[in-house]
Amino acid sequence: MNKTAKLYIAGHTGLFGNALYEAAKKKGYKNVVVRKHDELDLTRQEQVELFFKSERPDYVIMAAALVGGIDANRRYMADFCMENLLMTCNVMNASHKYRVKKLLYLGSSCIYPRKCIQPILEDSILTGSCEPTNEGYAIAKIAGIRLCEYYQKQYGDCFISCIPANVYGPHDCFDLEKAHVIPALIMKFHEAKMKNAPEVTIWGTGRAEREFLFIDDAAEACLKLFEYCNESQPVNIGIGHTNTIQELSEIIRDTVGYTGEIKYDDAKPDGMPKRLLDSEKAKKYCIYPKTSLEEGIRHTYNWYLANIYEEQGNGHE
Repeated sequence: MNKTAKLYIAGHTGLFGNALYEAAKKKGYKNVVVRKHDELDLTRQEQVELFFKSERPDYVIMAAALVGGIDANRRYMADFCMENLLMTCNVMNASHKYRVKKLLYLGSSCIYPRKCIQPILEDSILTGSCEPTNEGYAIAKIAGIRLCEYYQKQYGDCFISCIPANVYGPHDCFDLEKAHVIPALIMKFHEAKMKNAPEVTIWGTGRAEREFLFIDDAAEACLKLFEYCNESQPVNIGIGHTNTIQELSEIIRDTVGYTGEIKYDDAKPDGMPKRLLDSEKAKKYCIYPKTSLEEGIRHTYNWYLANIYEEQGNGHE
């Protein structure tokens, strides 16, 4: 790929988009174009059309998305479905219309059916019902992945997609209403430590299993796919093993230095019982994530202390 060609990264202020932006600059991309939400609302077709007409990007990475944890997904299912569908359709339609040479769409492992053979192969999409707690978001992401395939088959556009495991790391969303499990637990344990709280209560049984992928590894993997993959079918990106929510909670507790008790509220949902991706296809593109969960949590917590906790005016002890 021509490193001087214009690359548009949609969603660069989010966890994934920020990591992709930094990784692209490190790899030598000289002409990376970004826009904040108040400069370009991707749910507005006329704004997207005007942007593509004036900027004419050669390449596009679609990392923009409305995301959240279990509670947000359950409460705002229409918003998660509609906003993600609008952004996806507008960006892909404009990319086709203005002859983008290549587009990479970021999917999500939540698209896979709740009852699925593990590890999960890419062709498991739509072989069963989605996990009910995030169905709206999953439907929008499935549509994006299928659109990549359809544009390739109908028009020959080089639109590709990937399905990363649960990503986390610096620049994640540290808002309890919107946060995914790792930033939410970091905030909970840190707050409990500061208040000397005797216990921390966590949603679910603690037995649900997830595959956690550090964001720097995920961004590096996506750029490899962007540079070398042209296939219309999606590619899973994972680390090859899961951790239970209980194991995750204990790692975060130890990293934060909290000494109280952990309790589980089994009246709250676990979500999908287990989610482990089959990432064999990714290996042919030399994708081998290397950051351990312990190391990744440490980096994420240190970033939270330096960038979020201090900004809230709480300081350090």
